[in-house]
Amino acid sequence: MTSAQQAVADAHRSEWAAVLAATVRVTHDLDLAEECVQDAYAAALDSWQRDGVPTRPGAWLTTAARNNALDALRRAKTLRSKLHLLVEPDPPEVHDDRLRLVFLCCHPALAPEAQVALTLRLVCGVSTPDVASVFLVPRATMAARLTRAKKKITAARIPFRMPPPSVLPDRLDAVLTVIHLLFTTGHTAPTGDTLTRDDLVAYALDLARMLRDLMPDEREVRGLLALMLADHARRGTRTDADGRLVLLEDQDRSNWDRAAIVEADGLVRSALRGRPGRFTLQAAITLLHATAPTYAETDWHQIVVLYDELAKVWPSPVVALNRAVAVAMVDGPVRGLREVEALDGQLPGYHYLAAVKADLLRRLDRPAEAAVAYRQAIEATGNEAERAFLTSRLDEIGHS
Repeated sequence: MTSAQQAVADAHRSEWAAVLAATVRVTHDLDLAEECVQDAYAAALDSWQRDGVPTRPGAWLTTAARNNALDALRRAKTLRSKLHLLVEPDPPEVHDDRLRLVFLCCHPALAPEAQVALTLRLVCGVSTPDVASVFLVPRATMAARLTRAKKKITAARIPFRMPPPSVLPDRLDAVLTVIHLLFTTGHTAPTGDTLTRDDLVAYALDLARMLRDLMPDEREVRGLLALMLADHARRGTRTDADGRLVLLEDQDRSNWDRAAIVEADGLVRSALRGRPGRFTLQAAITLLHATAPTYAETDWHQIVVLYDELAKVWPSPVVALNRAVAVAMVDGPVRGLREVEALDGQLPGYHYLAAVKADLLRRLDRPAEAAVAYRQAIEATGNEAERAFLTSRLDEIGHS
């Protein structure tokens, strides 16, 4: 890969959302903006190979994409009617185009799943296959869903501006869901050679902090930021020097980010004043892991209690699966396996279901059945670091 190609790839990971948001301000049309940004990246590859990589790649791409948009508007003879939009001042509530675009895509005119999927794809730069993996649907299904959502925004003439503060709470759950899914997509990438995508994690944390500044009284905003900080605190210990996955029980806790854990703990304590929501409860669970002196001293009984509360506010087979793992730690793998098997058919294509089942069967010394589950998990896994770990487990039980 040439230096120009690497620079374009890096800029796509780090600058896509900001460039797209700036371009939407010109076009007020998501489809047109996306096309203009894609053309800017294609032009960058030719220009940077010829003239060298600019000092500020993001600024170069933003200028190129905006120029593409202006040219497109001129060709459509609509520039005159759009000029006033180019000088629209930022509202006092928020000055970041990326967060503005998140709220645009989370418009109530769209179905909740479409809101989240569209934001992950356009604002966050998550690929369509990875968005499909998040929602456990085929790639073609997700592509069609995204196309319909963009067309609906255009047809409904939804403006590219922050909604007034009075209606922000109506969109908050979708925005929180987007930021959380963006974080989890970076924390454990659905596809690729590495376990994580640090650019997506950093972007999610930036958005969460901006949202906390915008809506400081919302407990679930604090809960989400706490959840992400507590998870991110383990970033340096989740893989070894060769990029291989390291399980939670084997991680060196002395290398966890204690400042992040302390910040998360303070956020959770303030968010727990009142009836906690799903992000606050997940943060409380994660903090029990993060603050346990050792894996053996983890308060699994309290984790089960918190999962019981989480299931009340957010009934989900994924929550039930995670609860089953905690139950297995409290009551043994037989009880845990029973709860996992009750979820068969509810999470098609979800490799963690097969992986958890395989681990419980291994602990019960049922290697042949464990091997079947491990193979199912390996087949459904798109992340090479996770696949390598599962393959090593399969080798250990002698059924590779």
